[in-house]
Amino acid sequence: MMNPLQLIGMIKNGGNPQQMVMNMLQNMGGNNPMMANVLNMAQSGNTKQIEQFARNICKERGVSFDDEFAKFRRQTGL
Repeated sequence: MMNPLQLIGMIKNGGNPQQMVMNMLQNMGGNNPMMANVLNMAQSGNTKQIEQFARNICKERGVSFDDEFAKFRRQTGL
């Protein structure tokens, strides 16, 4: 697993941040078919399916997607 300082160093040296993050996620996902499916959606730019996936996970866990996404946006300044 790459630490954040390594990631920042790679970005400063001209690496593609999006590709680096995708590589990290693939390594973290291992042989998990659900993670592989989400990564495929991300690589194809299918944001609607990713959102629906996240909404389904939140619903299964009894969490409000909209509330959690709003909290995420506030925390990241988006």
